Amino acid sequence: MMENRKSILPPTDDRLFKLLMTSPDLQPGLMDIISGIIRQPVAAVEVRNNELPTDDVNDKQERLDVNCVTGDGRQVNLEMQASRMQELAGGQHENLKNKAVYYLCDLYATQSVKGKDYHNLAKTYQVTFCTYTVFPERESFVNEFSLRNEEGEALSDAVTVVFVELSKLDRILSKPVEQMTSLEMWSIFLQYADKPEQEKIVQQVAEAKGEIKMALEVLINVSQDERERAINRSRRMYQTDLESNMNTALERGRIEGRAENQRNVVLNMRSKGLDDATIAEITGYSAEEVRRI
Repeated sequence: MMENRKSILPPTDDRLFKLLMTSPDLQPGLMDIISGIIRQPVAAVEVRNNELPTDDVNDKQERLDVNCVTGDGRQVNLEMQASRMQELAGGQHENLKNKAVYYLCDLYATQSVKGKDYHNLAKTYQVTFCTYTVFPERESFVNEFSLRNEEGEALSDAVTVVFVELSKLDRILSKPVEQMTSLEMWSIFLQYADKPEQEKIVQQVAEAKGEIKMALEVLINVSQDERERAINRSRRMYQTDLESNMNTALERGRIEGRAENQRNVVLNMRSKGLDDATIAEITGYSAEEVRRI
């Protein structure tokens, strides 16, 4: 049982995700995931960027996506998004969505058109597994987007963006394993493999699908590697420090913004002839705050 082994590292870590998806032993699993996403059998797959980045956690230029081409020539790019991207306040995850579109267009445009017609370009998919909710108004945990007009009529199926929201699996957990789709089982593995409280369902999907069982075994072995654990720990510490610094900067900005606004209010009221005592009474600022301005 898993409780007798060292704690399992999270496959939602983008580095571990890439390590698993590019493992030669797990190529059948990668084919199975892609097949579940494009809803067509995949007989072969080639990973085109299987080199893991350096151990330097500060080197953020390295991309940890998994760039594949299937036996019939389709291009599929997989990535894991576990940490929330910085977004504008009140936004709708525009940075994350635009990042997916950028990756998709970049991959599609790398194809050479020399000696071929445009209609022969390979269909291209950008697939983002996300641990947080991007489309709260949509019940489905898989959301697919392609080129369509305002009436839903397709312009082209040449490019497709797919978001797999791993945060929406509660409903899936209540399904009998034998009724789950392949992608549902893989999503459960990715989201819960490292969660002791979900060990039972992870074991069930692993027993139901040999590719997931193999992935779980590889993940357990990787998790026992002290070097990999040290890299994972360093990456988590780096991400925590980065988020803390950003939150501190945002809070400092809010405080400085409030101070600047306070100053402008006091100066404006003084320009209208109000004395400091009246300004303090109207604004609710302390007498000391008004005097300092």
